[in-house]
Amino acid sequence: MSKRAADINSKKRATTALPDSPPTLEMVAKEAGVSIATVSRIINGTAKVSADRKDAVEAAIAKLNFRPNAAARGLALGKSNTIGVITQAIDSPFYAEGLRGIEDYLQQRGYTALFMSGNWNEADEERCMSELLSRRVDGIIIFSGRLQDRQLATYAKQVPLVVSGRSLKATNIFSLPVDDEQGALLATRHLIELGHKRIAFIAGILDHPDASLRFKGYRRALADAGIPHDPKLVVPGDFHEEGGVEATMRLLKSGNKFTALFCVNDQTAYGACLALYRSGLNCPRDVSVVGFDDLHSSSYRVPPLTSVRQSIRVLGESSGAAMLQMLQGERPDISLPQVELIVRESTAAPKKE
Repeated sequence: MSKRAADINSKKRATTALPDSPPTLEMVAKEAGVSIATVSRIINGTAKVSADRKDAVEAAIAKLNFRPNAAARGLALGKSNTIGVITQAIDSPFYAEGLRGIEDYLQQRGYTALFMSGNWNEADEERCMSELLSRRVDGIIIFSGRLQDRQLATYAKQVPLVVSGRSLKATNIFSLPVDDEQGALLATRHLIELGHKRIAFIAGILDHPDASLRFKGYRRALADAGIPHDPKLVVPGDFHEEGGVEATMRLLKSGNKFTALFCVNDQTAYGACLALYRSGLNCPRDVSVVGFDDLHSSSYRVPPLTSVRQSIRVLGESSGAAMLQMLQGERPDISLPQVELIVRESTAAPKKE
């Protein structure tokens, strides 16, 4: 091949490759007729330049379809535009709705969510916190969890924290508590008003704050109605369907009579309904069942589940909104909707003996 032919082929290859090559700061600067440093400062919002220069750079960016390096830009501005999120069970349908709320809210405002799972384990949550801080996230949202208040207060000295599911007042921390006790009170009171007196309760993990408050609401409703609390009608669960099945089978095998069942969450209630079905019992004719959370799928169960509604999607969106307000130096002015009971076909008056 002659030298001329080789040069022509080389130019063709270069021309062919050009459209696939991402535009650079240098290309933008050349197109706009300014220095690379000026382009960088305009992109980062740190330059004081004339309107003409700014317009020229923005026009060059649009023409070349240039996309600034988010990491480099964040480094220049001292922030990452990334929010860490610690959930407890990333595969849970309950947390999934909340995470979607966070992701959608932040994404629409130019932020990225980085999710990690604490698995209801303090050591795992500490690992998550360390990992997120090492990635220089701008703030961290924590869905409930095991970390102690004093630990959270220490972490809040490094980044702002939004914590759901608990009431915590500390510098650089904003809490979004859910009224678990009131929700449990509404659920149990509903069963009492239907005529039930033997109401069993499937709890969550024994030392879990949500489970403790829901147990407290259950006890309070019984006391208000003058119904003695029977410890034999309270069994632990694990917030999952399998735990609901096992706990309900233990109740049935114990021989302790009950006509209604309040479950610590909807997933537990799903398992309870399955255990009743496998035992030849009908819900609600033989046993009424109430859940807590009102997951999207609860209205599509057979029978549709009566449940306490706390909008986890709204909780996620509110957590994102509170975090961005904190990053702007504001004290969030955000509160969650009140819990409410959604009555469906899984509850009815006890059958007459």
